[in-house]
Amino acid sequence: MKKFILSITLIIGLGYSAISQEIAPYIKIGETNESIQKASENIIAALEKNSFTILGSYHPSGKSNLKVIAFTQNKLKNTVIKVKDRGALAAIFKVGLVKTNGKVIMSYTNPDYILRAYLQDDFKKYKTQLQNFGKDLKTALFPIGNDFTQFGGTVDAEDLKDYHYKIMMPYFTDPVELKEFASFEEGVRIIEKNLNAHKGDTKLVYKLVFASEKVAVFGVGLENAEDGEAYFLPKIGEAHAAALPYEIILQGKEATMLHGKYRIALHWPELTMGTFMKIMSTPGDIEDMLENLCQ
Repeated sequence: MKKFILSITLIIGLGYSAISQEIAPYIKIGETNESIQKASENIIAALEKNSFTILGSYHPSGKSNLKVIAFTQNKLKNTVIKVKDRGALAAIFKVGLVKTNGKVIMSYTNPDYILRAYLQDDFKKYKTQLQNFGKDLKTALFPIGNDFTQFGGTVDAEDLKDYHYKIMMPYFTDPVELKEFASFEEGVRIIEKNLNAHKGDTKLVYKLVFASEKVAVFGVGLENAEDGEAYFLPKIGEAHAAALPYEIILQGKEATMLHGKYRIALHWPELTMGTFMKIMSTPGDIEDMLENLCQ
């Protein structure tokens, strides 16, 4: 009887582990003794050699020991743009470089994690194409490092489409409305003009436009010393630098952003409530900065 119960327990446990998969927001490429600049050059060369497109790069918080490289791939872009509810956000992936203790730690945003979260129920619809993107990316970066371990806290894969940090906290489907423009073209012009002018201590890190679909994504560096990355990033963890920059997405005439209480929690899922409270003003500060860029 005891053997029977043990067998049933084992079967149930194996069944649960087969359907429950914990995944993390970042994948470590490896470490190097080279400078951030040299590591960045090597990564860019590896990505471009494998048909990825570099969209831009910058130093979060203005720190020379941090760097982010934003990139995309045509096959990925052509897939995610089919998802009408802000699917274009899933077209951009980032490599993060963090120099600490004399070494540069290289990582990138985990495609399986980000795509599940941003594409919602449509992830399963395009699962094969999306998994191929992850494989292509790993192949491209393999000459740089072969660690490929996940880090940054975990979330059950099946829960990512409905992810929220705590009860009463926003979901992906609760974006912040920034501005409705007279036209898509006006929106692109105004946002880009303000970013190029560094309005509100911001900077344009990248711009990705889907002209025929009238969708654009802007990667925004938040350079304000009191309210921007220099304020909140050290509090919640610079190891997650690849979470940045923040985005404005323009779809048709409407500009929106992901709610800070959703987006920050998604990229730092291991945050304690105590740490989150230390940046209590940050979601509102980011909203103010991005809204200002739309005026």
